[in-house]
Amino acid sequence: MNVKKLFDLSGRTALITGGSRGLGLQIAEALGEMGAKVAITARKGGELEEAKAHLKGMDIDALTVVNDLQNTDSVKPMVEQVLKSYGQIDILVNNAGAAWGAPAEDHPLDAWYKIINLNLTAVFLMSQTVGKLSMIPRKVGRIINVASIAGLVGTDPRMMPTIAYNASKGGVVNFTRSLAVEWAHHGITVNAIAPGVFPSKMSQGMIDKAEQVILEMTPMKRLGTDYDLKGLAVLLASDASAYITGQIVAVDGGLVSM
Repeated sequence: MNVKKLFDLSGRTALITGGSRGLGLQIAEALGEMGAKVAITARKGGELEEAKAHLKGMDIDALTVVNDLQNTDSVKPMVEQVLKSYGQIDILVNNAGAAWGAPAEDHPLDAWYKIINLNLTAVFLMSQTVGKLSMIPRKVGRIINVASIAGLVGTDPRMMPTIAYNASKGGVVNFTRSLAVEWAHHGITVNAIAPGVFPSKMSQGMIDKAEQVILEMTPMKRLGTDYDLKGLAVLLASDASAYITGQIVAVDGGLVSM
């Protein structure tokens, strides 16, 4: 198989949570450009429709499903809706997430539960459901979890304290490794992308507070751009990564290498 074919996603379907904006939409663009059909989910129907129109403008076959992953009972019906439309799910991108800024000693318990449930529990439920309904029966699949460098290192005190977010993303890191080992015999690869600081609605507060600190800590002296995750996402979704599983790849301009 030639290299171009290894990266070709034609005939495959990707389900991307939190796909209406930010990193999720960037990943949807990348997989769609390589030939995949993309199903994107999010809580807000208006943002989903805007994202769908944007993807359609790029000649990407896109399906939208309004869904709130905080409601665990909604996961299976949402996956079944995608399967009804597209027949199979070859690629799952667990991207949906949230953050909460508060010192550990004052962090509200309800906010802790919200972050853990969305950032970690939903990743488990999505993987379990897509695995059982589509990937395991066919003995093939690619799962890409969007973790964070906050799951690899502690947060500098000059930045916004996000103890629940860090804990949840640390959980995603080891969930990725564990599921990769458990499902390898099913032909399913499970890997994670750990972004550094990318401008987004979720990260804007931290950037506003500590952009200069972030740039000082980052060897490349810049934030992530709209294109910095795309190549890795395509790699991990494609046949080019068939022998890569259980890996956590930081995309952070060298920040965690300091």
